[in-house]
Amino acid sequence: MRIRITLAALLLMATQAWSQTALKKLTIGSPGKKLKIDINVQDSVTYAVTLNGKPVLMPSAISMDFGHVIAGRNAIVSNQQKNNVREQITPPYGQFTTLRNDYNELKINFKQGYSIIFRAYDEGVAYRFSTQFSQRVKVISEQATFRLAGNPEVVFPESDVYTSWEVPYVKYKNVSSIAEGKKAISPALFSQPDGAKIVVAESDLLDYPGMYLQKSAGTIRGNWAAYPAKTELGSWGNFVSVVKERKGYLAETEGTRDYPWRVAIVTEREKDLLANQLIYKLATPAAIQDMSWIKPGKASWEWWHDAMLPGSETPSGMKNRSTALYKRYIDFAADSRLEYLMIDAGWSDVYDLRKVKPETDVFELARYAKAKNVNIFLWCVATTLLSDLEGNLDFIHSTGAVGIKVDFFDRDDQLAIQWFEKIAKAAAERHLMVDFHGCPKPTGLERKYPNIVNYEAVRGAECSKWDLTANPDQHLLTTFIRMLAGPLDYTPGSMRNATKATFKPVDPGLPSTQGTRCHELAMFVIFNQPLAMLCDSPMEYIKYPDIMQFLSAVPTTFEQTIALDGKVGEYALMAKKKDGAWYIGAMNNWESRSVELDFSFLPDGKSYDMTLYIDADDSGTEASHYAVKTMKVSRKTHLKLYLAKGGGAVAMLRR
Repeated sequence: MRIRITLAALLLMATQAWSQTALKKLTIGSPGKKLKIDINVQDSVTYAVTLNGKPVLMPSAISMDFGHVIAGRNAIVSNQQKNNVREQITPPYGQFTTLRNDYNELKINFKQGYSIIFRAYDEGVAYRFSTQFSQRVKVISEQATFRLAGNPEVVFPESDVYTSWEVPYVKYKNVSSIAEGKKAISPALFSQPDGAKIVVAESDLLDYPGMYLQKSAGTIRGNWAAYPAKTELGSWGNFVSVVKERKGYLAETEGTRDYPWRVAIVTEREKDLLANQLIYKLATPAAIQDMSWIKPGKASWEWWHDAMLPGSETPSGMKNRSTALYKRYIDFAADSRLEYLMIDAGWSDVYDLRKVKPETDVFELARYAKAKNVNIFLWCVATTLLSDLEGNLDFIHSTGAVGIKVDFFDRDDQLAIQWFEKIAKAAAERHLMVDFHGCPKPTGLERKYPNIVNYEAVRGAECSKWDLTANPDQHLLTTFIRMLAGPLDYTPGSMRNATKATFKPVDPGLPSTQGTRCHELAMFVIFNQPLAMLCDSPMEYIKYPDIMQFLSAVPTTFEQTIALDGKVGEYALMAKKKDGAWYIGAMNNWESRSVELDFSFLPDGKSYDMTLYIDADDSGTEASHYAVKTMKVSRKTHLKLYLAKGGGAVAMLRR
């Protein structure tokens, strides 16, 4: 009997030793064999990534501390599962009607009750933890390390607080030059000397705090806001939920669940970042069955230009936001084939949505708008909406509004992240679309809840009212970095355009923007914005019928998107297709340049009538000047475009 026990013990020890040695080095490659992940399971779990055999990420330790067990430490492998997926995703709307979702997956199951899942795509890699614990748990801490090979250049959207995602980008010559402890929001970009680009991000963030990136112990590591212990209303307007104290852990959550994906988008060609959809692909599929009522589009909007209608007989301005004034906006939207009017702050008491200002009859405005084939969105404060989510959404729905713009979250701890899903779900139940503002960067929740039609989380046009940070140099970083996370509500469309030398912030009043008129128009093609604001006054737009021909026609969602050319921080050139027409956008930083437009993406044997809006010869000094040209083009056409400082171009191609 004693011998049998000893043999059994020896057999168990041998099994454990085999698990810890024979399985300690695992590899998974992408379908096209461009990317490879090497996983090492010893006292800790590390992963490393190569691109065509060259190191991208050096061995980087990962773990999660649940108190009773640290997943990824002293790990004993139970088994592994491989899965090669080749499938097609059909988004309800977006930049593509179909997406290839091809990846190879390795799931390593550990005897301590958790798994780590690795995925390798040709456009990037990702990993996530998954737990199978029987009871609720606290996540004490997480270790997500990104040891970037070659000490690469960095574009860091710096944020040393857990309250703002509308931050400018800061460039560093390498990781070593970032100050120890400095934090940034994700995504962030790293450029290797050989030209490879690595963007570190996350996807499928549910019921867990958002990930920041921090220079720590000489490398880049994940960082998270701890669980709130005490909150109170404060900050701007005294209606933001401000965290005053935090607990000593990150999250309280279910024991059986998947955690967010930690993502590294990797490419040799920087232009490929322009159309990369990896974060969307990794997110949870749609939880909504009927999506016929979700209709992206363009909106007239009063806030950016202080509701001023110069030359109108209707009293205007922020102190005159009357039913009559908003009807003028609806008339403009209807005449311009815009689908929506966004009614921003001021229509109700910020602390009680049901206390509607008598001078702004939103019920009448919704009725008037619908009669003209226009619908309305209503703005609200997040804390006010959440104080009675069901009742407040019922009221908004009763007004006839079809969507809400929810503002001033200013948090992304676990409790705040729960708010976004709660709002999206409750809004979907009432067929209400959602535009999140004052919010964290997107991480794919719009795939699960497609009624989320936009997010802010960008240094947008509103900053032109206050400072110099919304400028062409930043726009050409936003395009390659922030847009990877998902839609962005930049709110373009300014008809007062300025050079770097002539620009001055204006608030209150009628602000201008930095860059040329065509730079501004290009945002409607380049940026992913399913709900797109036209930020300027209707009285400005009606001065330019040719501009309105473009703004009325350009869609906000597309069937196909092609990254034609581009260089991070310098210029971007894209083509997008919808209903048989093509739309081209070119956007430039503060350095003038010429770019070649190659039309070989067009089908064989077909010619198109092109209307081209291009910087004028003097746009470098007179930023509002532009030229309009028409010509026939085919896939054999090559056209050189001159882009002024802060310039751009747009084109519409129709048969």
